[in-house]
Amino acid sequence: MWQWLRDFFIGPSESDLPERLREAIRNQQDHSERITGWIQLSVVLLWASLWAISPKMASGIDALPVPAALLIYFILTVIRIIWSYRTRLPDWSLAVSVVFDMVLLMTVIWSFHLTYGQPPSFFLKAPTLLYVFIFIGLRCLRFDSRFVLLSGGMAAAGWAAMVTYVVILEAESMPVTRDYIVYMTSNSLLFGAEFDKIITIIIFTLVLAVALARAKALLLRSVSEEQKARDLSRFFDAGVAERIKSAEREIDSGQGELRDATILSLDLRGFTPLAARQKPEETIQLLSDYQSLMVPLIRAHGGAVDKFLGDGILASFGVVEERDDYAADAMRALHATMEAAQAWEEERRQQGLAAPKVNAALTSGRVLFAVIGERARLEYTVIGEAVNLAAKVEKHNKALGTRALADARTCALAAEQGYPPSGAWRSLPQMTLPEVGDVVDLVVLAD
Repeated sequence: MWQWLRDFFIGPSESDLPERLREAIRNQQDHSERITGWIQLSVVLLWASLWAISPKMASGIDALPVPAALLIYFILTVIRIIWSYRTRLPDWSLAVSVVFDMVLLMTVIWSFHLTYGQPPSFFLKAPTLLYVFIFIGLRCLRFDSRFVLLSGGMAAAGWAAMVTYVVILEAESMPVTRDYIVYMTSNSLLFGAEFDKIITIIIFTLVLAVALARAKALLLRSVSEEQKARDLSRFFDAGVAERIKSAEREIDSGQGELRDATILSLDLRGFTPLAARQKPEETIQLLSDYQSLMVPLIRAHGGAVDKFLGDGILASFGVVEERDDYAADAMRALHATMEAAQAWEEERRQQGLAAPKVNAALTSGRVLFAVIGERARLEYTVIGEAVNLAAKVEKHNKALGTRALADARTCALAAEQGYPPSGAWRSLPQMTLPEVGDVVDLVVLAD
């Protein structure tokens, strides 16, 4: 039953989150405590100003409780603010702060009968009791219902103690009434009115605590989902991750859409024999450097990385998001990757490291952007003739001794979409690729 109540009213706890998220939440709570401290300081300065300008009938020892309480509270609040900027406030200090909030408030209210020369029952009508709700509300800034409950409990207990003080002190002389008009126009005590105040404080506190707990649960879920989305985008293309996150219905195998797209295939020439000669950590570092260089350039030009195939990178343009200039974007991406690859290869050679050439190929056509796999292991991918052709054209770089190739259709599309043909391009005679079987018109983009 307790578990059900916890899940319904509160939801997941911070312990359900990774430590990095818990630390981020704690940092936000630290910031909230600083805000709370400044608000408390503003309140005590406001009270001090109001007390200073208000008319007073008491003098001497009877006038001391309010300024003494305000001075002590001011000093403690300043200490608390400085402490919050230097380090994380422990829970016990926050609990002490709650206690001092209510002690200060009750002291100010209690002093009313001294200030105005009235019997103790006089302070029970003080409107200053409304500040209770400010102090309780302040505890919501931390998103921790424990301190809301403590604040509300202290307020209810404090007011009950004030009523008890009046009853004991004026046990014989205090008139108790059930007439509301008499209560409002005299110093009589109406137990129902005081009971209403205490019940109001308790109910307000409970409602606020439950609302805060549920709001915090929603916040934790939101933070958790946002972190999962960020983590997801590290394993998927950002566009694909966004589709998964914002899908209106459950994603399942077999879902797909046809797209006109350009496919970019990148590969390291001679990587397999090189990996066999190198230490594993050297191979991993080589791949990491290569992928860290290529992937941002692809994304910067609107491409989506479909998958890593060892040393191969398969990317698409116009698939995740339909675009009118997908072929031109792909050409820009290829140009940027080839320039970066040449600089990277030269840098590695100067460092005495292996510097395999980066080969590339572009092809275009109608592809299927689909979800494949088994329910427990799904994957977004591109399927189609253009995808297969890109991989085969890329491999043909080795036979021709070139760095980058494209089929003539892609070059024509890129030109139509605003990417002017380069003078360095050269068309090859029609040829039949061994892996393809059909005649292909190829254009050399980079030697």
